[in-house]
Amino acid sequence: MLVSADHLLSLINDVLQVSKLEDGRIELAREPLDLVQLSRDVGTIIDARAAEAGITMETDVQELPERYIYGSPLHIRQLFLNIYGNCIKYNHVGGKVTTEVRCLGDKDGRVTYRWLITDTGIGMSEEFLQHIFEPFTQENSDSRSVYQGTGLGMTIVKSLVDKMGGIIEVSSRDGQGTQFMITLPFDVAPAPEGTQEAAVESTGSIRGMKLLLAEDNELNAEIAQLLLADAGAEITLVGDGKQAVDRFLGDPPGTYDAILMDIMMPVMDGITAARTIRAAERPDAQTIPIIAMTANAFEEDARKCLAAGMNAHLAKPLNIDKVIAAIARFAGKK
Repeated sequence: MLVSADHLLSLINDVLQVSKLEDGRIELAREPLDLVQLSRDVGTIIDARAAEAGITMETDVQELPERYIYGSPLHIRQLFLNIYGNCIKYNHVGGKVTTEVRCLGDKDGRVTYRWLITDTGIGMSEEFLQHIFEPFTQENSDSRSVYQGTGLGMTIVKSLVDKMGGIIEVSSRDGQGTQFMITLPFDVAPAPEGTQEAAVESTGSIRGMKLLLAEDNELNAEIAQLLLADAGAEITLVGDGKQAVDRFLGDPPGTYDAILMDIMMPVMDGITAARTIRAAERPDAQTIPIIAMTANAFEEDARKCLAAGMNAHLAKPLNIDKVIAAIARFAGKK
């Protein structure tokens, strides 16, 4: 039942993503990012998956002339996670996935990088390659039951690459593996000044803070409560947005230093709860930091949270260091 539920959830998420891409409702962010760090983040996730599947990962990265670029980190990560996910899923124990990264040009504030990702998996026929980017397409009729795929991963990849102004080419032979060539152009971003952000993350403290945590999932709530308490905070836990509003308004002003708000909750969702709190006529309603903690990780979801009066949007699964740094930053205690 759990496997089936995960598969159905993956299918629904992919269908929604494709629908948004086709309708033009997904807007790519233009944020300064560190391409080297983003690659490490992807590698951390993929290396664990590959190790589980008995696959060896090899990477050859030419020194990047411009590591700081403008882009949409969420969607770049998703693009490569989908490709690597396929390379691992359709491979075999003892197989290998190799990556070569090269710079194709660096001029007038623009840089173009090419990724060559090759696996030793089951490959694809020449006929199937003509349809690889079509929705719900998989080579064999029984492949969904064998590999638990939705047939939408490459559709999403192609749509994201097109939206980024890039090119993706795929070559493969049945039984001999597959090669993906992804070429993406980026605007060069200035290098960050110093390491102020890293210093905040390493020195930010929430010791002695009183936090209101709204989370309906018991396991998520227990984990968050334990980690935050270990960091020295005092936690008041509620199970939905209505309880969060009632608790905040029912306690004296200044009781809480910050509110951690899940978005998808029964009775009242987190966005409605945040708006209700911000509209309340009391001294701390406008100033208390409200931080969203949600599995809704798309750029438009982050904008909805900020438009509702929240101070920050943290995607699940949560990185406790980032949670602590965000609380410390917005609550003014570092």
